[in-house]
Amino acid sequence: MEQPSSDDTTIAALTHIGGIFFGFIPSLVVWLIYKDKSPFIADQSREALNFQITMAIGGFICIILMVIIIGIFLIWVLWVVNIVLCILAAIKASSGEQFRYPFALRLIK
Repeated sequence: MEQPSSDDTTIAALTHIGGIFFGFIPSLVVWLIYKDKSPFIADQSREALNFQITMAIGGFICIILMVIIIGIFLIWVLWVVNIVLCILAAIKASSGEQFRYPFALRLIK
């Protein structure tokens, strides 16, 4: 893959950061817009989308587990993991490197 432009890296970084505040919505919108235009943005937005879907599934499981108290602690852990990994992904994407989340379900190919 060729070196992405600075606009591509900025959009990819903002896509990862958007996941912290708005879940899977920013990555879905960016992926739908750029999937045929920019290979770098398509790859990174798809990666962010898969990760945010994984976080949503994890959040749903934590809500169910709140019945037995453990979910309260796990949801905080999930929140911190989401923030840290999204920031790391944004830093990598802004430098033009591809980032892979370590435990995202690869649902969107």
